[in-house]
Amino acid sequence: MEEKIEKVLETIKPYLMSDGGNIEFIKYENKTVYVKLRGACSHCSLASVTLENIVLETLKYELPEIEKIINVEDEENE
Repeated sequence: MEEKIEKVLETIKPYLMSDGGNIEFIKYENKTVYVKLRGACSHCSLASVTLENIVLETLKYELPEIEKIINVEDEENE
């Protein structure tokens, strides 16, 4: 499963990189993907929108068993 997630994320990276950002896959657990936003994405006010509307939706389209995505930086700051 992790390999499949990484392949999907590779298709999203060019979009994020075009705005100076990037995404790093951390782990998959209990139908949840954990990632870390990098570069401009880590400080962007629209990061949560990008995660939900682009990254999660793309992952769910390719891998329907995925239900949630968490940016580990967000989790650490709670």
